[in-house]
Amino acid sequence: MKQKIILLASFLGLLSACSQAAESAPTPFPPDYLPTVVALTGQAAIATTNASTAVARTETVFPTETLIPYTAFPTATPTIAPGFNDFAQIHFISPGPMSSLISSFNLQLLIVSGESDIVQVDLLGEDGRILQRVLERVERNLSGRYRNFDLSFEIRAVSEAGYIRVSTKDEHGRIQALNTMPVLLYSVGSNQVNPPGNTIYERTMLEGLKDDAEISGGVINLKGLFWPFNDQPVFVDLFLPNGKPLSSRVLDFKGVEPEAFETTLPYKVTEPTRARLTFHQENPLLSVIDPDLLRYMYVYTIDILLKP
Repeated sequence: MKQKIILLASFLGLLSACSQAAESAPTPFPPDYLPTVVALTGQAAIATTNASTAVARTETVFPTETLIPYTAFPTATPTIAPGFNDFAQIHFISPGPMSSLISSFNLQLLIVSGESDIVQVDLLGEDGRILQRVLERVERNLSGRYRNFDLSFEIRAVSEAGYIRVSTKDEHGRIQALNTMPVLLYSVGSNQVNPPGNTIYERTMLEGLKDDAEISGGVINLKGLFWPFNDQPVFVDLFLPNGKPLSSRVLDFKGVEPEAFETTLPYKVTEPTRARLTFHQENPLLSVIDPDLLRYMYVYTIDILLKP
């Protein structure tokens, strides 16, 4: 009897253990569960990719940059009557006409020195008195040489008209070139510098006549253009090496606009003779007359050989 009880108890314990094991074991997946999970995972991945692509497609697309064709803007160039295209032997770079200047200021030039290699720079008051004079040796170069000068002055009035006058001479002491720049001088204030404009060009243009030209027959035929500084007459002269005038003419122009001229200049020599053909115009506003440069405002010359 006792043995039956023990066997029954063992059997009941075994049944209890089997029951607990059955409760703790994982629930088995249905037969089609695994393929379903794979399919769902793939769909999710595709959806994520599509979503990313959709976002990328909705980004703002900027238009392609269109290059604007290059347009060359016009440059400021001096305007002057046709025919005036030779740079002046005394070429003002700065200051330009009617610049407002105080002491001191810088003068810049491109200059073809005369045969003497001496350049003279004068700063004049409105009456012609010399406020400052500078002499400098500049080696002659037909292409011109750049020079700059610091000029200073003292005036009694608050302001007055003034002139920058630059001149050169040849080996005989004759004026070879002279040019003038009108400016305004102030005792106080600041420099207001204007561009040179048309003043970079020579005011005299001769047709068919250049430096070292040879003339024969007793007459020089002159034809060309002249651009007057003022309404004063223009004097045309032939000067011998000693400075003595050989022949002269006076040209009258209607105003200050470029104008054509044509005239003759007779001469008489018995042998080949060097002479300097000179065009000059004066400034009537100068009351103080320079003993050497007189009232000259502009001088243009060429050296020629006269034959009988």
